[in-house]
Amino acid sequence: MDTILTRFEATGGPKYRAVAGAIRSAIADRELEIGAKLPPVRDLAWTLGITPGTVARAYTILTDEGALIAEVGRGTFVAAPASEVQRVDTPWHQHLPAEETGLVSLFSPRLPDVGQVALIRDGFARLAAQPADGLLNYPSRKRFEPARRAVLRWLTGTPLGSIDESDIVLSHGGQNGISLVMQAVLHGKRPVVLVEELTYPGFRRAAELLRAEVVAVPMDGQGLIPDELERLVRKHDAQLLCTSPEMHNPTGLFTPLSRRREIAEVARRTGLHILEDDCYRVGRAHEQAYRALLPEQAWYVSSISKTITPALRIGFAVAPRAQGGRLRRVAEHGFFGLACPLADLTADLLMRDETYALMDRVRAEMARYIRVAVNVLGGHALNWREDMPFLWLELPAGWRAAALCQAAEAEGVQIRSSDEFALRDGFAPHAVRLAINAQVSLKSFEAALTRLRHLLDNPPERIAV
Repeated sequence: MDTILTRFEATGGPKYRAVAGAIRSAIADRELEIGAKLPPVRDLAWTLGITPGTVARAYTILTDEGALIAEVGRGTFVAAPASEVQRVDTPWHQHLPAEETGLVSLFSPRLPDVGQVALIRDGFARLAAQPADGLLNYPSRKRFEPARRAVLRWLTGTPLGSIDESDIVLSHGGQNGISLVMQAVLHGKRPVVLVEELTYPGFRRAAELLRAEVVAVPMDGQGLIPDELERLVRKHDAQLLCTSPEMHNPTGLFTPLSRRREIAEVARRTGLHILEDDCYRVGRAHEQAYRALLPEQAWYVSSISKTITPALRIGFAVAPRAQGGRLRRVAEHGFFGLACPLADLTADLLMRDETYALMDRVRAEMARYIRVAVNVLGGHALNWREDMPFLWLELPAGWRAAALCQAAEAEGVQIRSSDEFALRDGFAPHAVRLAINAQVSLKSFEAALTRLRHLLDNPPERIAV
């Protein structure tokens, strides 16, 4: 602890960064050896004269970097470098369910199996009976026509404006679709991408891969603030806005049509392109998509990950009017398109009536879990909807997000801090996101949330507000 204290006192800047830097340099100088146990959060905070939440945030940063490893019930330890970690291959059938490990992950939505596994297996069996040329030749635009028509059926009821199959490009999940759109739109040495001030981290990661600068746009209770958007577009000569108006990740906010029209008008005046990420919507769309409001400048991305399965990595991007060729070229030049069997499976799944009946059952089962979560946590500031696969929880006085996440994991519950959805130097409110895990029993899910509620009701410190 003395090593960390000395280095902390010699470091300037935000305190959480100073703590992380002190630990990082101690590891680099071998003053903290691999496997060394770090002090508990509260003990180190007392020694350094700072809040436990600040230390918890530093531990979280270093854990994300791979410098530390947190073990439930044991503490936080210095991790071995990736090159020194011995790989252990565990057969797929030996992974233990949450009931046996005692850990319930609420990091990302986990869908129940209400029959889609059997449907997917049947789809693979159908593929195995197809002619051999499907397994011998390169993908082609014509070969993918059935899959694109199947996506059109999937999009029935989504208000995207005029659309045909030539506007659609299949992708390896929604994240790949986001990258494809960015490659189609961004140009220049240092393009600028705008995002909501709390946003899906995949936007930032995709932009950084393309050496783009990411700038956050302030929000209010209806989403992006149009005047702030226009100011930042003009200030930075921004090329693309990434947004989720139907179901904002992570807060669950919904952007009404009047606000969408204002945002579309800003984009029209400034030449800004809009990428709408609709991957988290599991129910019907409530308002027009930006592609309908701004047909020449708006792109749309979605996937089957939140309604059927994320395992297949089936997603799609929809180009603005008359720009489908531009999007196709990005995919073809990058990876030739999906593997033919995966495209054929997409066509099979999305054209079968059984798939849509299964989706209704998935939504109904997820809603059961959401209702349980609201019953347990409803006494706190909670944003939720029955068709939303996560909940946004504003923390009571006395809790910081990073500290709660660490305390929750010690109780066997994994949740996401608001820090993960803010830009690196952006503001993160005292809040967490809880994804619905319908792969554990409803009893285990409720028990995990009950442990979380106990933590919320008994904060470690009182902070003046």
